[in-house]
Amino acid sequence: MKKKKKRVFKAIPTKLTEVQFNEFVLPHLKKGARGPEKKVSFYKLFNYILKLMHTGCQWYNLPIEKDGRGVPEIHYTRVFRTFQHWMKHECFDKIFEASVLRLLKKKLLNISVIHGDGTSTCAKKGAII
Repeated sequence: MKKKKKRVFKAIPTKLTEVQFNEFVLPHLKKGARGPEKKVSFYKLFNYILKLMHTGCQWYNLPIEKDGRGVPEIHYTRVFRTFQHWMKHECFDKIFEASVLRLLKKKLLNISVIHGDGTSTCAKKGAII
């Protein structure tokens, strides 16, 4: 009897370490040239955005760390504005492209099974569904 190959599933990352962030993400983020220094690091902002994407919560429900006085370290609208800024400059696309390219160069990209998303594919007249 042929032994069935066990599938290995890797979870989608919901939090990055600072080392992982600096290596894979930071080079692709758009940094503002003007204004004061940020009170919250890009590392923390990115992890807040990952948390939001993972949980699917509303921006105002984002669990933001509080300081010793119980005041949130940043307002959720600032996280949202940072997200909008990075989206506008296609930072997330660049991060994705770089990760795929890195896997391809290391010959770790497995494209034997690729599932296309057909949610927006329309059926032509006469198509059997």
